[in-house]
Amino acid sequence: MDFLTSIVSSMPLHWWVALIISALGIAAICLRAFETEDSRASRAERNKKKELQSMAQRISSYGHTVHQRYPTGDVIVSERDLAEEFRKRPDVVITALNLLLSEQKVERAPLRGYWKLNV
Repeated sequence: MDFLTSIVSSMPLHWWVALIISALGIAAICLRAFETEDSRASRAERNKKKELQSMAQRISSYGHTVHQRYPTGDVIVSERDLAEEFRKRPDVVITALNLLLSEQKVERAPLRGYWKLNV
């Protein structure tokens, strides 16, 4: 028992911190490695949903910013322009716009590929 306590007390604090961080990292890697397919799929779905919500919020904020800059007109945006603005694939932007459509924050414009942001 004295041998164990002498080892514990002789190790500097920064080694203990490094040891604990390493153990936590290994535990996280093991959790991911031994994860079931169902939990992996549900985690991927949650991440995708979170990304979609974030993209919808960014589009809405962009609409408010443009409306503040040009307050007299409607904010009409192109799917392709939004995809370039946010550096996302067009299908992600379209899905986010459809989410905003269900929340009645956007409307489809008469031209195909264009949307009116309700601000």
